This record gives sequence, C-alpha cells and structure tokens, in this order.
Amino acid sequence: MIDIRFLRENPDAVRENIRKKFQDEKLPLVDEAIRLDAEKRAAQQECEQLKAARNKLSKANGPLYGQLKKADEAQKAELQKQIEENNAKVKADDDRRAELEKKQAEAEDKLREIMYVIPNIIDPSVPIGPDDSHNVEVQRFGEPVVPDFEIPHHVDIMQSFDGIDKDSAGRVAGMGFYYLLGDIARLHEAVLAYARDFMIDEKHFTYVIPPFMMHGSVVKGVMSFPEMEAMMYKIEGEDLYLIGTSEHTMIGRFIDQIIPEAKLPLTLTSYSPCFRKEVGSHGLEERGVYRIHQFEKQEMIVVCKPEESMDWYEKMWRYSVELFRSLEIPVRQLECCSGDLADLKVKSCDIEAWSPRQQKYFEVCSCSNLGDAQARRLKIRVRGEDGKLYLAHTLNNTVVAPPRMLIAFLENHLHADGSVDIPEVLRPYMGGKDHLEKK
Repeated sequence: MIDIRFLRENPDAVRENIRKKFQDEKLPLVDEAIRLDAEKRAAQQECEQLKAARNKLSKANGPLYGQLKKADEAQKAELQKQIEENNAKVKADDDRRAELEKKQAEAEDKLREIMYVIPNIIDPSVPIGPDDSHNVEVQRFGEPVVPDFEIPHHVDIMQSFDGIDKDSAGRVAGMGFYYLLGDIARLHEAVLAYARDFMIDEKHFTYVIPPFMMHGSVVKGVMSFPEMEAMMYKIEGEDLYLIGTSEHTMIGRFIDQIIPEAKLPLTLTSYSPCFRKEVGSHGLEERGVYRIHQFEKQEMIVVCKPEESMDWYEKMWRYSVELFRSLEIPVRQLECCSGDLADLKVKSCDIEAWSPRQQKYFEVCSCSNLGDAQARRLKIRVRGEDGKLYLAHTLNNTVVAPPRMLIAFLENHLHADGSVDIPEVLRPYMGGKDHLEKK
C-alpha cells in the first residue's frame, strides 16, 4: 500500500505505475482516492475549527455565569439570553461536528479500501511486461544436464521406492494431497532439516515456528485481495485463516509494534505447513506434487531499514541459490516482470531448478522486496536513534519447499538403474546413506 501523501503529490506517477502493471482498469481509482482524501481532510479541518469555536464559546460562558450571580434582574435576563445563545451555538456545532466525523470516517473507510487495491510502486529495475511470459532470465548457476536415459515422471520415481500414495490420499482428502512413505518421507524431512540448519548455522538467522492460522486483519495486511481469494482457506465460523506461507504470520507478529532501530535487521527463518486453495491454477496436476493443497516449507524473513532492503534482497535470493547448489541442483534466477508482480511487491525474482525430464527450469523459490507496503498496512514502525518513527521494510524468500525440491532432487540425482544419489551435505540427515535403492 502506497502513502496517500505520495499519491496526492504524484498522481501521474501512480497512474504510470498502474499502466506498467497493465492494470488500466484501476486508473479511475487514483482520482477517486484524491477526491476521498480531499473530502476527509476538509471534514477534518472543519471539525477542528468547530472544536476550537466550541471551546471558545464554552470558555466565554464561564465569566457570564460569574456575572449572573451579581447582576440585577435586567442584567440577569440579558446574561441568560447570551448564555443560551452560546449554548445553542455549541449544540449546533456539536451536531455539525458529529455529522462531519461520520462523513470523515466513511471517507477514510472508502479511501482505505481503494488504497488496498492500488498497486505498490515498482522498482525502476523491474522489467515491463504483462505476464510471466515476459519474465527475464538473469543468470544460471550450475550446468543443466540431460542424461542419456529416459527420466520417469517424479511420481513414478517416488513409487519405485514405495515412497508415495496418492490414491489413498485422494480417498481421504481428495485431489491435491498425498502420503509420503519410507525413504521418500525421510528425504522430505532431511531436506527441511538441512535447510533449517543452513539458515541457522551458516546464515545466522533466528529459527521460529509461527502460528499456522491468523486473523483476517493480518491477512489483509500481508497480501493483496486477489492473492487472498485464490489462496486462503477460511475456518468456518471463526475469524481465522490457514496460512498459505509462514511469511504471513511471521510479518503479522509485528502488527502495531514499534521496533527499536538498534534491533534491525531482524533476520528470521521459519518452518510451517502451508495450505492453499490454488484457485486459478487451471486445475491441479492429478499425478504430480508440483501444485498441491498442503505442503511444508522453510522460509526466510527480513525486517530492516528502508535503505538496506535492496541489499537484503540480493543476499536472500543468493542464499537460495547457494542451498540448491550445495545439493548439486542447477538453478537459474528469473527476474519477475511488472505484470507478474503481486500488488504489494516492489521487486521480485524466482529461483528455478533444472528439470532433466522436462528439459526446462521450474520455480522452486520466490524472493520479494515489499518495501513498506506490509508495514504501512500493519503499522509496523521503527523508532530511530533520533526518536522519530518510520516504517520498516519487509522481505521474504523461500528457503526450500520439499515437494518441488523433491522433484528437482530426484530428477537430477537419478541413475539409469533407478538409484538416487544423496549429496554429502544431506547424508547426516539420512542416517549416513549415500544413495537410495529402488524397491
């Protein structure tokens, strides 16, 4: 969410940003926001004037009451008349002020809803394009290899280890769920544990296990309405939503908080299950685990000073690259174009892993700088050394999400005989095993 003062002073810049995001249908919202802001401010100003007038009249009545005690009958009548006139003006002003306060509150509510919808100002470095087909490859890490044997579908690989049961999951919960078993389940947990320790021991992030549900007010604070509608599961009869990523409750932790500047940056890594409706995903792949309703994830979160957020953005996506390369998986960085950015994001990139079977890259991590958008919505402020308050910047990035990681891992470490290598860094989490043999 952008600053209303910025919109008020730079409406053309806001309109141009909307055009860059190919959301021309939102252009009328700029004028509407300006109108509501003017209406709110005018009502507020008149309220303040009426309050001052009321105080003046009330103050004026004090001496009149004092004079009334000492006055003769003729003077009393005149003083009483003046007091009543002042009281009538006070009541009229109070009635008018109540009317204005209602008008102001209504304008504020409408303005807030509009400001939620107007997209954040994107960074000048973001490539311009209408959708993800215009995302730009920046660089590759590791050499993508296509083996001289056919690589089965990742579910078939998992089944060769008796490692997945989607049929039973379908009977229990429907499409988009799975049971992981044996070595594949252990591999899943090994990847999560390694990612956790990688962030704690090597990057010195603080480990957090957050709530897996959150109030609607937090949902509105951390994500845009289209994302909310497409992703979130709501608990019936409760003001609670299941999280789609731990980023949401990790940032929500600081709602209405003032953080001492000396504590920044806050560098946090969190584990959680994640729940997603996946509306608009054009149907879940029936056999695969690429897009599912429930999965687990290790996340990284940074809350920092505004001037440090771009440096942290660079560090965070590189951490993902480093993790995947330590697992001997080739990846690339893909810069997200303007039309592919969610409305709260200033800048974002995807880390994509190489799929030898498909002979293409696919998304495994997403790193985003949200500027002060979440902080503005949630009122996350920082108290500087000079005592002044300012909004924090927030960033998030996937450390690892094992369902997708498993796809990349199994395909890139598969041998022609069906066995799978275990990279050295993962062996302590796999009981010392250096490979898996199919059943």
